[in-house]
Amino acid sequence: MTEKNSKNRPSWDEYFMAIARLASTRSSCVRRQVGAVIVKDKRIIATGYNGAPADMAHCLTLGCLRDKMNIESGTHAEICRGLHAEQNAIMFSKGADLKGATLYCTNQPCVVCAKLIIQAGISTVVFEESYPDSLALSFFKEAKVNLYRFVKGKRVPFFKK
Repeated sequence: MTEKNSKNRPSWDEYFMAIARLASTRSSCVRRQVGAVIVKDKRIIATGYNGAPADMAHCLTLGCLRDKMNIESGTHAEICRGLHAEQNAIMFSKGADLKGATLYCTNQPCVVCAKLIIQAGISTVVFEESYPDSLALSFFKEAKVNLYRFVKGKRVPFFKK
């Protein structure tokens, strides 16, 4: 077997973001498919995707409660059947020490997930797509979480120093 040419080998960020994208394909949300991966010391601790809790009907089956109630994206996260990808990844870490870990996510976390990320001790968040939640951004900034947007295979610092 020959080793893949290093020019074609993905960086760690590309690798973990690709896994977050793959996790998102399991989502049962009709509005937005989100995947997350928690990594520490280049080791995957847990993955997650958004969807209804175990043993509950999925939105793919029932339809979207938020759509039925005409709730705007980025507001009233509590009115939803689903758990967010970040929430599931943190729960699936099963008590692992997340202090100093990195969370890769296909979308910018909401304020509810931001609070969980901060409380879990995750120090870095790398995300691809934006999300309309300025309160989450202000929490990340206040807690000094390193926040990066993943653009064209590279981390771009979200907060200017």
